[in-house]
Amino acid sequence: MLISNVRLSFPHLFKPSSFTPGQDEKYSATFILAPGDEQINAIKAEIERIAKEKWPKGIPSSVKVCLRPNSEKELDGFEPGGAFFNASNTSRPTVIDANRSPLVEADGKPYAGCYVNAIVEFWAQDNQYGKRINASLSGVQFVMDGDAFGGGRAASADDFPDLGDAPAAGGAAQQAAPAPVEQKSVAASLFG
Repeated sequence: MLISNVRLSFPHLFKPSSFTPGQDEKYSATFILAPGDEQINAIKAEIERIAKEKWPKGIPSSVKVCLRPNSEKELDGFEPGGAFFNASNTSRPTVIDANRSPLVEADGKPYAGCYVNAIVEFWAQDNQYGKRINASLSGVQFVMDGDAFGGGRAASADDFPDLGDAPAAGGAAQQAAPAPVEQKSVAASLFG
């Protein structure tokens, strides 16, 4: 299933990881759908279809579903009224740019907070670990930049001011530094 123009969070697309030591490492990501996104209903319908296919005599009440309300997370990008889901795979997903050229980790995208398209497959689990509807991650396509979530990506040269012909460290700029101004201590400022 193609999920379009959603925010990416907690991406582990180039190196697998695990949440607890000893657990199998997987490639994974969280996909955030905005409030009112019609894809939420399409995902719910797909989850319902898969559940009915797996449990034709009736869906057990104990089934857990990967699609969750954003209100469960108090983090950047998880707007109330929207939804999110995690998807993972033991195989590395395809990761491409908007023009469908391959991306590598050094490209700096996709990153947490950007917008992506994702190819996922919802599937039913019924084993000793429980009954669930999960999502398998097949691929991610970078769509456009967004405000990076905490930790974001590394700064680029364009993020810094152009200092032109500023002298190198230890040069005249260092010698021209103003003399320190005597300041009251914080305690003296607060208490007289």
